[in-house]
Amino acid sequence: MREKIYDLIILGAGPAGLTAAIYALRYGLKTIVLERASIGGQIILSERIENYPGFSSTSPQKLIRQMQKQAEHLGMKLEFEEVERVELKNKKKVIYTSLGNYYKSLALIIATGGEPRKLGVKGEEEFIGRGVSYCATCDAPFFKDKEIVTVGGGNTAIEEALYLTKFARKVYLIHRRGMLRAEKILQQRLLKNKKIEIILNTTVQEIYGDNKVEGVKLKNLSSNKFRKFSCGGVFIFIGLKPNTEFLQNLVELNEEGFIKTNRYLETNIRGVFACGDVRENLLKQVVTACGEGAQAAFFSKEYVNEIKGIKYI
Repeated sequence: MREKIYDLIILGAGPAGLTAAIYALRYGLKTIVLERASIGGQIILSERIENYPGFSSTSPQKLIRQMQKQAEHLGMKLEFEEVERVELKNKKKVIYTSLGNYYKSLALIIATGGEPRKLGVKGEEEFIGRGVSYCATCDAPFFKDKEIVTVGGGNTAIEEALYLTKFARKVYLIHRRGMLRAEKILQQRLLKNKKIEIILNTTVQEIYGDNKVEGVKLKNLSSNKFRKFSCGGVFIFIGLKPNTEFLQNLVELNEEGFIKTNRYLETNIRGVFACGDVRENLLKQVVTACGEGAQAAFFSKEYVNEIKGIKYI
């Protein structure tokens, strides 16, 4: 086991974590980024980004590569290690990883993002990889010329439904509310696409089949009536589940597991900050994740300077 000491540890290398790294390195903080999977987080599973300032349309992979290059140019140290547990009681925060290393720092930024939230219905787990998916970009080609169901009413659900029409014969968009929550421009595209049919006030109660998905059981919330609906696949886009399992009973979380912070993006523990999709906020977008990453780095710098007794002249 090796001990490594830093001014700042950043957990997560998505847009929030990479932006935090860029700003922290510019501030001169000795910084390391720990990432358990791959750089970019959930955004790399999308097909296009059309609402990031300065880019009318770009691929998530290209945008993330540019962020990564900028951070590396500034000297970013990045290790692919999964956090197993953390100690936050003292001034020095300690991070223990799956590789047997432990890292100490004065400040900690949590930017671990989230993963697709599941419906929690019968058949969902059983058919993952056999007709149930949470990523259209990953799995759409497997559903060429099939009729498929998508679940959700936000931006991601509509963007993915539109992408799926490039492969599927027909896409049924199922949403539990009476209206969609996505941006108007996306809703307009949805309504113009003849391959998509919208089914509102409806929930998926069960996913069934033999060796693969053959259909879903639907419930109309207005009439409380059930019906079986044949389809060759189910794509689920109902939001994110925050990656905060390792923080249970350590920092304050809301009912959904997102991290609560004050206006300085600081948790209930001094020197521990959170930003991006893992934080309790209203807008889960790349641009807000980047903005929060910049702020978290700034407030981390202020905290580190306070601990070190550094004062501005």
